[in-house]
Amino acid sequence: MTIKNFINGKFENPIHNHWIDNYCPANGEIYGKIPNASKEDVEKAYEAAEAAFPSWSETTLDERSRILIKISELLESNLQRFAEAESKDNGKPTSVAKTVDIPRAASNFRFFGNAITQFASESHESVGQQAMNYTLRQPIGVVGCISPWNLPLYLFTWKIAPAIAAGNCVVAKPSEVTPMTAYLLGEICNEAGLPKGVLNIVHGLGTTAGQAIIEHPNIKAISFTGGTATGAHIARIASPMFKKLSLELGGKNPNIIFDDCDYDEMLKTTVRSSFANQGQICLCGSRIFVEASIYEKFKIDFIAKVKQLKVGHPSDETTDIGALVSKQHLEKVLGYIEIAKHENGKVLCGGHQVTVEGFENGYYLQPAVIEVTTDECRVSQEEIFGPVVTIMPFNSEDEVIDMANKVKYGLSATLWTNNLKRSMKMSNKLKVGIVWVNTWMLRDLRTPFGGVKASGVGREGGFEALRFFTEAKNVCIKY
Repeated sequence: MTIKNFINGKFENPIHNHWIDNYCPANGEIYGKIPNASKEDVEKAYEAAEAAFPSWSETTLDERSRILIKISELLESNLQRFAEAESKDNGKPTSVAKTVDIPRAASNFRFFGNAITQFASESHESVGQQAMNYTLRQPIGVVGCISPWNLPLYLFTWKIAPAIAAGNCVVAKPSEVTPMTAYLLGEICNEAGLPKGVLNIVHGLGTTAGQAIIEHPNIKAISFTGGTATGAHIARIASPMFKKLSLELGGKNPNIIFDDCDYDEMLKTTVRSSFANQGQICLCGSRIFVEASIYEKFKIDFIAKVKQLKVGHPSDETTDIGALVSKQHLEKVLGYIEIAKHENGKVLCGGHQVTVEGFENGYYLQPAVIEVTTDECRVSQEEIFGPVVTIMPFNSEDEVIDMANKVKYGLSATLWTNNLKRSMKMSNKLKVGIVWVNTWMLRDLRTPFGGVKASGVGREGGFEALRFFTEAKNVCIKY
């Protein structure tokens, strides 16, 4: 399968004819190639976007809305095709792609297609001064959107949909590890009638195509989701150029469990929040803190549940844990499990490679639960981004708040308790952008999404995203 760049509504080979192998995580084999786009490819994409901007930015909100909703409908009608492509490219179970990734991608387009028609600006009467102030919300121009490999189409569309809804034109780059559904999206956009040049998709390495996007002098905003180190690199380049920046970066999220929780619901959800998508979600609760009074019971019950998870080929409907995204990532995760052992961590279950019959070269790993004696060890401080969690007990609210906050990240936290005062106190004290109480990953697309500290800059979601992709202009009229 040969993937091509999508520029000005057409699929094109890279200008310099440079290509990258595309691997299938489930069997470790090359199953296609993708462009290794160059600065020249990005420039061509930019020129297409720049040419399309005057017309698209003046397109009525109703028309923009109609096109975005049509894209949503086409994604839904192509659900199976996209789910299978996502699974093959990423290694996640097809059932997960079919019930989570592709439906959410469709929801992103539908949500922002509707949201743009409700996105209102403000006006202020300056009483006593005989003046009226009103605010214009104008599209920025050409913007850059760079998305990661863990939720490929889900997060790709989370950026693109609000950008084009707000009237911008886009140069976008999906991860070179998982390019397939972004490639297929080009077909959908053409079928939906999205004008040529509004969305341009270039494929390739972050060091080439990604670098060309972030350093382009006329791409005026960058929305990036990915690793914290890459986010810092982007900020060093883009900030002196006065680009708008939205950076959704890493997480090392605490899952805090008190003894007054709804135990069965907590246990079921904690298994999911630990290992969904092979633990390759920035929101996974990778640090589990359990109140001492129920710690031993939790440990026994949790391990029993984790051992029941089936590691298998993504296309198997009974698979709970698919393949990790790449050989390099598998080796990184295995490396952290060895680090844990050297730090006196106790591997209570899992942590070893799994051979799936018929797919012996796939990147499979048994989910690992590691008991630690301190929250300051590397496996409790650094983002592993795989099916690995640490567990340890705590004795008081203040102790667990201190441990939860004692990392460089601050994306999300999960809190299990039926004590209302505790819920409110701890939600206030936790240094994160999102707190889930007695649930996990319950998302309302109207709410702001993002983190603090090394977890990022800015917020996505709802009107926050539309504000990011527009510039506010105040107009004052004296009468």
